[in-house]
Amino acid sequence: DDRDHFGKKRLDLAGPLLANLFRVLFTRVTRDLQRYVQRCVENGREIYLNIGIKASTLTGGLKYALATGNWGEQKKAASSKAGVSQVLSRYTYASTLSHLRRTNTPIGRDGKIAKPRQLHNTHWGLVCPSETPEGQACGLVKNLALMCYITVGTPSEPIIDFMIQRNMEVLEEFEPQVTPNATKVFVNGVWVGIHRDPSHLVNTMSSLRRRNMISHEVSLIRDIREREFKIFTDAGRVSRPLFVIDNDPKSENSGSLVLNKEHIRKLEQDKELPPDLDPEERRERYFGWDGLVKSGVVEYVDAEEEETIMIVMTPEDLEIAKQLQAGYDLPEEVDPHKRVRSTLSQRAHTWTHCEIHPSMILGVCASIIPFPDHNQSPRNTYQAAMGKQAMG
Repeated sequence: DDRDHFGKKRLDLAGPLLANLFRVLFTRVTRDLQRYVQRCVENGREIYLNIGIKASTLTGGLKYALATGNWGEQKKAASSKAGVSQVLSRYTYASTLSHLRRTNTPIGRDGKIAKPRQLHNTHWGLVCPSETPEGQACGLVKNLALMCYITVGTPSEPIIDFMIQRNMEVLEEFEPQVTPNATKVFVNGVWVGIHRDPSHLVNTMSSLRRRNMISHEVSLIRDIREREFKIFTDAGRVSRPLFVIDNDPKSENSGSLVLNKEHIRKLEQDKELPPDLDPEERRERYFGWDGLVKSGVVEYVDAEEEETIMIVMTPEDLEIAKQLQAGYDLPEEVDPHKRVRSTLSQRAHTWTHCEIHPSMILGVCASIIPFPDHNQSPRNTYQAAMGKQAMG
């Protein structure tokens, strides 16, 4: 397996990091309380909870971790991660935004290994290709791209229960001799069962996700060659939104974006909501980005699922592909200033998704650069580093 594949990576965000730290400290508090109660019982003394529960353990532990950046207990400072909490850079607005979207790879900076520092195909749309420091941390410190989203994690039990109702055979009852060609079903890397009609199951799960019955951040990966169906619901996966293309042969919109004028009209109406609406009603009437996700117009895709779908670069390219499939010959492009397109073949594939915009592969600092696609590549990297220090 490829160790640098971005689908195999998980980001530790502030929430899970603080939760784990709290868990460690809370265990220590309960252990101390247990010892205190035991001593009191043995010596026949009265039990005072305010003496037994030492709040300073929690407070001191959290303060120490946030102040020093050594994430873990004070006694085990050697084994804990260093530099987890940093002072937020308030140099300029751009530098603050960039600092908030920075990610770090925990590999020794003096390592001579080039592989983790290189740009990987799976970084497309998830981390910025230009914004990385020069020197030792080059390629190890990355910055998230503009539309990138990190999953919060959802429970996997309802999904497993649903699949068991949909004819998934549980692993305990599986007989390999009877069905040697069955598809294995994995949930968060755990083999939970097998299924004999995987395409039906995958289509059902996918339509449930588009109808917002299961969380939009669950990723569904069907590996046809290996006969595997992998489902991930865990926290810390890096994903990005894409427009969905309607591929239902029964619908008259087949082959086009699910996004239509009705959705645009609803988004326009959001601007006309009166400012003095009470928050409850505003939440009900506001369509917004969440409305697009719930209507199945936009879908979140992570690096692993991205390998199982076909993404067209722009809606214009989608139109061209449709014309080619219908058998039209396209005129030669004469304008030298037009965007260079990849040549689409006559036997074009069925596209399943469409990029929201190609510029969304860049991060905060690189997006400010005018015409970054006309620059030599290192110039963009220099400007991404220097732009944080510019006034105005």
